[in-house]
Amino acid sequence: MLLNNHVIDAADDISITLNNKRSYKATLVGADPSSDIAVLKIDGGKEFPYLVYGNSDEVKLGQWVLAVGYPLTLDVTVTAGIISAKSRSIGINRRQSDNPIESFLQTDAAVNPGNSGGALINTEGQLIGINSAIASPTGSYAGYSYAIPVNIVKKVVNDLMKFGTVQRAYLGIQYSMGDPTDDERKEYGLKNGEGVVVTDVPAGGAASVAGIKKGDIVTKINDI
Repeated sequence: MLLNNHVIDAADDISITLNNKRSYKATLVGADPSSDIAVLKIDGGKEFPYLVYGNSDEVKLGQWVLAVGYPLTLDVTVTAGIISAKSRSIGINRRQSDNPIESFLQTDAAVNPGNSGGALINTEGQLIGINSAIASPTGSYAGYSYAIPVNIVKKVVNDLMKFGTVQRAYLGIQYSMGDPTDDERKEYGLKNGEGVVVTDVPAGGAASVAGIKKGDIVTKINDI
């Protein structure tokens, strides 16, 4: 079973109560604060129903989705909305990690405290994300919610189960998080939305070995 790291962080004992009211003791297989994912194992159970992975890279803006969870101490609740943005970073994982990874699916499906770790599914019933956060001035739903894309989830879960920790590679470049200025666009010949300008390449890193240099523009990784 998988859910958010912030749900079980610092817990001494973990129990899982299913929709049929049966409860099971759970053990922590592994957790990754950087992506806010944790993997649990339920002890004492046999075969459980499960969701099939979808492909979050194929999710489109405007696509209908359903959010499933237990908000505000309520029983299982389903809300509907659309994908309103992709690859969102809102800085929330910095609260628990010095190396946060965020590329959220943003939806307008109503999500409240208690939804964390719940499924975001498409209209075919496939898992495309794990509901994790909301953007709100009050702490309750104010129109936007955020889910970890399932393609990130799959990588994290597989590594936690196989290695006990997440295996990550680093490109070995530095780049500006903000949009290039007009002067930078002119200097590098960068067109609108074309890529990432490399501002520095630390010696000995993967990018340096591969021949990437300061001022290069990265437009694709593995043809994507």
